[in-house]
Amino acid sequence: MNYRHQFHAGNFADVLKHGLLVALVRALQRKEKGFLFLDTHAGRGRYDLAVAATGDSLAREPEWPAGIGRLLASPPPPGALSDYVALVREYDRSRGNLEGGPRFYPGSPLLVAAMARAVDRMVLCELNRPECDALRAVMTGARRCEVRCADGYGEIAAVLPPPERRALVLIDPPYEAQDEFVRSLAALREGLRRLAGGVFALWYPLTGRAGADDFLAGLRDL
Repeated sequence: MNYRHQFHAGNFADVLKHGLLVALVRALQRKEKGFLFLDTHAGRGRYDLAVAATGDSLAREPEWPAGIGRLLASPPPPGALSDYVALVREYDRSRGNLEGGPRFYPGSPLLVAAMARAVDRMVLCELNRPECDALRAVMTGARRCEVRCADGYGEIAAVLPPPERRALVLIDPPYEAQDEFVRSLAALREGLRRLAGGVFALWYPLTGRAGADDFLAGLRDL
């Protein structure tokens, strides 16, 4: 698998995805009862944006300046994006970055952990062993958080329905495998079968090559 999210962390797509994720968590927390957050492709949890300018062998153009970089350099955005930007800025500073621009960017596990209440619970899955080991180190000390070095698609069947009877499931695969759309659709179908009232956020590419139209047609059939 060639995908390395560290080169894309904090880009415009992450801004959209994480802004939505923060809004979903806040909405679920309007009720006192806790919920399960399941991240099927959690990655390494945090990213050093300085690495984004370094490829495997050659320098590359970083993507974060057009994403989180623009938001941090602009007046406070409205609503959920303001909440998201505040979480990113707070984490970056907590890691010791006092420079003008961002350096340390929190992935979805750290964003949710920063918002989680004592009644909320997290299960984070990452199949790639080095990434999973990094994730486990990052999440050390997080309360009610379990890291699994496992296929997140399969873990949907393993953890749903949760004891809380409430869940937010983030399905965010790299879409490098040829059958990624098929597996994502099957995972969502299984998730809905097990927890029809769950909240499912599924990330997918909008390229013609990826076949998003067929995928969306499959979603409508559910």
